[in-house]
Amino acid sequence: MQPRNMSMSGVVDLAAVKAAGEAKQKAEQARAEAARTGRAPTSGARLVFDVDEAGFQQEILPRSTEVPVVIDFWAEWCEPCKQLGPLLERLTHEYAGKFVLAKIDVDANQMLFQQFGVQGIPAVFAVVAGQPIPLFQGAAPEAQIRQVLDQLVQAAEQQFGIVGAPVDPAAADEQPAADEAPAPVGPYDALLEAAGQALDAGDLGGAVQAYKNVLADDPANPEAKLGLAQAELLHRVQDLDPQAVRKEAAENPADAQAQIRAADLDLVGGHVEDAFGRLVDAVKRTAGDDREAARVRLLELFDVVGTDDPRVIAARTALARVLF
Repeated sequence: MQPRNMSMSGVVDLAAVKAAGEAKQKAEQARAEAARTGRAPTSGARLVFDVDEAGFQQEILPRSTEVPVVIDFWAEWCEPCKQLGPLLERLTHEYAGKFVLAKIDVDANQMLFQQFGVQGIPAVFAVVAGQPIPLFQGAAPEAQIRQVLDQLVQAAEQQFGIVGAPVDPAAADEQPAADEAPAPVGPYDALLEAAGQALDAGDLGGAVQAYKNVLADDPANPEAKLGLAQAELLHRVQDLDPQAVRKEAAENPADAQAQIRAADLDLVGGHVEDAFGRLVDAVKRTAGDDREAARVRLLELFDVVGTDDPRVIAARTALARVLF
């Protein structure tokens, strides 16, 4: 049996979780403010940019773990490209950070043209979590393009938890001021500190309730959501028999629930890659409700570790390979 007073020490860095949570909170607050005012907040991120073969590895692949990247394959001599390109740029600014647009000149980047298997231009692909996804070819009508983009944004969020940060198109190329005032401290610091102390002390019930108290007033609070995910993870495994769970998982590789329980134990034990790999394999082997349960648990474990962690980024890419 697992001891009741388990700790996440050595598995999840609470300071890193807090930093990741603060970054998420800023993005969520910015999106809420954009919805309230009708204006997107400013950002230094570029919405539309040109990319070459070297930049593909350096810019598109890493960025695709944070926001869907739409790719426009074009050429100067292509007349339909001259119609589609401006339309895609306008829609990119209109969607204000839900995706970004990378433009690739096929004459100057024949290798990328061939690697994507492009048959003709204009051709539009997307890259999500490092995986290429064909969208459409030719100068499609605007209504059809909007539908495709909406589906892309929805799939990126639902399947991989990838949500682009809102951007003010008018300030997309501006850099934030060096002396920009820090965000004000929220009113939940004491509650969050008490919840963290309860979590470290093994008072899982107290930690869960404390985080829920914060979320009752502030449902989008990222630190509380991540802390609650940790506390609930520990609660799930506290009464498990590790030997029995691992034996069941080894004997039943297609049993999604067995793999989910073993993955929880893997993560608590510090075996992050094993937990992620186990669930990616479960998604690959199963279908229907079992597959969805494994995928959802994997996303939950991503949140526990921190979405900026390199192991999360790698596992998200592996998940994309299985799903597409």
